[in-house]
Amino acid sequence: MRASEQQLRLWMIGGLEGDANAHAMLLRALVPLLQSFYRRRMSGRPDDIEDLVQETLMAVHVRRATYDRDRPFTGWLFAVARYKMIDHFRRSRIHCTVEDVADILVSEGFEDAVSARMDVDRLLADLPPKQADAIRGTHVDGNSIADHARRMGIGESDVKISVHRGLKALAARIKGPN
Repeated sequence: MRASEQQLRLWMIGGLEGDANAHAMLLRALVPLLQSFYRRRMSGRPDDIEDLVQETLMAVHVRRATYDRDRPFTGWLFAVARYKMIDHFRRSRIHCTVEDVADILVSEGFEDAVSARMDVDRLLADLPPKQADAIRGTHVDGNSIADHARRMGIGESDVKISVHRGLKALAARIKGPN
């Protein structure tokens, strides 16, 4: 499960205050976020993605004093990531169109999408694994019921029932007590 914005921010602040364990936890938690960020923008360049992740982790470590504790952490993180990508394009002399640069700078709501994904992961974490997996596979990842059933080695009706029960449980939790 991915860490929330709040948890990332707490680890960052802990690291700034000298907690080496919090700083290490932060850096570990950033790897999948950065991989996703770069994978979305660097299709067909897996080696570059891993290099960029490592460069960004180093920049987070070296430039951590520039983080404003009163601002969201992921906004600062993705700004660092965008600058690292632009530097990489310059060094590699990779040809970019105006649209590519605009996508990198604007980031197409990536930060909001990551935050929403963390919220969904947190909600699904409280469901039984089978229900959470069925919802994630069909509603979050966009697979058909047939594809998800085939991938999991279960029947389509089993997927439908799991999704239905999981969504019903989530709705009840969100609605709260009457």
